[in-house]
Amino acid sequence: VQLQASGGGLAQAGGSLRLSCASSGRTWGSGAWFRRAPGKEREFVAAISWSGGRPVYADSVKGRFTISGDSAKNTVNLQMNNLRPEDTAVYYCAGRRGTVMVRDWRQYANWGQGTLVTVSS
Repeated sequence: VQLQASGGGLAQAGGSLRLSCASSGRTWGSGAWFRRAPGKEREFVAAISWSGGRPVYADSVKGRFTISGDSAKNTVNLQMNNLRPEDTAVYYCAGRRGTVMVRDWRQYANWGQGTLVTVSS
């Protein structure tokens, strides 16, 4: 399964960006976004399941980021509002066949190439 992420770029603190991820292969059961800031470990951002239920978010982005998607189109998006300098990172989309939303990156078999988000103060 090939995942293609797009939408990264430069934003000022308080601004917004929207990331998109599309799959060219098998339909997902659930999708997620992770990020890796310079010098830090990869961390969970948000996840969504096509079986229903509310998406889940990391505490650091709750209330500012919104994950959405279209199961028919195999797309997952991340709307990022009120950005902060600490949101600067490479963002990765991920997909898995299972419908349970998980925060552990090791549970995802399919990954996008990463897109850089830089937030200036």
